[in-house]
Amino acid sequence: MARKARIVRKTTETDIQLTIDLDNATGSSIDTTIPFFDHMLELFARHGFFKLVIKSKGDTHIDDHHLVEDLGICLGQAVGQALGKKTGINRYGSASVPMDECLCRVDLDISGRPYLIYKVKFERRKIGGFDPALVKEFFKAFTDHSGITLHINLAYGNNSHHIIEVIFKTFARALRSAVTFNEDIDGVLSTKGSL
Repeated sequence: MARKARIVRKTTETDIQLTIDLDNATGSSIDTTIPFFDHMLELFARHGFFKLVIKSKGDTHIDDHHLVEDLGICLGQAVGQALGKKTGINRYGSASVPMDECLCRVDLDISGRPYLIYKVKFERRKIGGFDPALVKEFFKAFTDHSGITLHINLAYGNNSHHIIEVIFKTFARALRSAVTFNEDIDGVLSTKGSL
């Protein structure tokens, strides 16, 4: 069974087409019109071994907020749909990734219960034209629409670009671990019988 999904979201603020394939690592193509965020989503696809195709635009002449948040919504919906009944997956994923002066840990649970813990401190100055505060908004939208419990903890780091980059790499690796099939799991990994 193919674990992929396509989401189309069109509002007065954004126009997004997003496709994810959880079991195919080739052929990603990302164009959000926000170069820095393209880079972060490319890192997510590459380090998570996902195929991610995005074509989007939005009212970025006002601010990047609406587009970044709506991309989180769409990615969350796509991951949730692609997982289907979540049969046979590890459910939990954890990763710790160093990048230069930064160290980040991400733990997640594909539980059906959205929750975000985001313990990240960094300079609030923009990276190019990108506002680092939008990273939290992206992950909040992702968790709300995927039903995933997500804990992002930055142990330390100084460079804002490096911090955001290590967050996306670590998130990718934790999600890859959680969505991976485990032959020892019969049905879903829950005493309730569903996630």
